Amino acid sequence: MTQGRLTLILYPFGSGAMAVNLFFASLIWSWIGWPVLTPLQSVLGGAVLGIPVTWLFARHILRLMAKADS
Repeated sequence: MTQGRLTLILYPFGSGAMAVNLFFASLIWSWIGWPVLTPLQSVLGGAVLGIPVTWLFARHILRLMAKADS
């Protein structure tokens, strides 16, 4: 399996995880006076941040698969 294919397969999970993390991080940021992100802002941010995060995770998974094969 190639890294690009694995990244595409895992992207929905990575972008969803990033959206949830952004939303909860914005709730913590509200303690210091920063605005809380709306759910739409969190989803859009997760869609953008999900790309590099999922790519890195796919690379990690492929390294583990290669290590298991050897």
